[in-house]
Amino acid sequence: MSTTGEDVREDVLGEPYVAETLPLAPDEEGPAVATLVHRPAARPSRRAVLHVHGFCDYFFQTVAADFWVERGYDFYALDLRKYGRSLLPHQTPNYTADLRVYHEELDLALRRIRERHDHLVLSAHSTGGLTVPLWAAESRVDAQAIVLNAPWLDVHGTPVVRRLAMPVIQRLGALQPRRVIPRNVSGFYGRSLHRDFEGEWDFDLAWKPLESWPVHAGWIRAVRLAHHRLTHGIELTTPTLVLSSDRHGRPTSMTDPDVFRTDIVLDVEQIRRRAPLLGRRVTVSQVPGAMHDLTLSREPVRREVFDRIERFLTACADG
Repeated sequence: MSTTGEDVREDVLGEPYVAETLPLAPDEEGPAVATLVHRPAARPSRRAVLHVHGFCDYFFQTVAADFWVERGYDFYALDLRKYGRSLLPHQTPNYTADLRVYHEELDLALRRIRERHDHLVLSAHSTGGLTVPLWAAESRVDAQAIVLNAPWLDVHGTPVVRRLAMPVIQRLGALQPRRVIPRNVSGFYGRSLHRDFEGEWDFDLAWKPLESWPVHAGWIRAVRLAHHRLTHGIELTTPTLVLSSDRHGRPTSMTDPDVFRTDIVLDVEQIRRRAPLLGRRVTVSQVPGAMHDLTLSREPVRREVFDRIERFLTACADG
């Protein structure tokens, strides 16, 4: 990716990160863009990794970029439309009624990366970990490996939520997609990450608010339709690593140690059970003490997460 193009600029993270605006087809809310962030390796490289964030998220995880560039990969991260750097004033934050809409920016990002790289690893977190493998399978993306960080592969919650509430919300999503679905968000997860509270990391609370963004019926329906597509198996042929914590937690206060040593967003056993639906070359790895975004876990757990990714990449290269 050139650093002299009209739509390429120094990123909000500062050097050596640059960001390129990717114009997209307008939708019902008007103009739309995505943003491709790039950090080059120390030496010219034919290897690249493309990372995609989850819901109420954007790329700020420089510790993950450090890992990749230190191993000779050019690092790219895509802020999807209506997320982070790509959120425009007239848009509903993080909203879509169909996860397939993201194929447009994923295809554009892939095209940019393929101009200079012939070895590609895909990386994705949470809702991105649902979107990316479905896109990779449907578009037959030629990647050398896929690394999924706590992918959201099924709806979680009580049996009442799963069997009664979700079907109602899905029907509502078809009829009134912009209806906001009430929910209680503790803010514990955001606080566990942000350095102004109990965390280690700096991120923009205007792009990643502590109490998340509102969720809409149409968005939930889009996620559930993607879950249903996964139910029948998607037969990825790319070696795929599915990472999660070894436990999910439901803390009631920030003083509960589980805030910092479990996944307090998703059900990790659902991830483990659903992972084989991704394809025949799936490796599941549950990391004791990890948080929802495993790369932001506290040390020494974070080091173990990256060690497992490195071992997986080595096995892919050897295989």
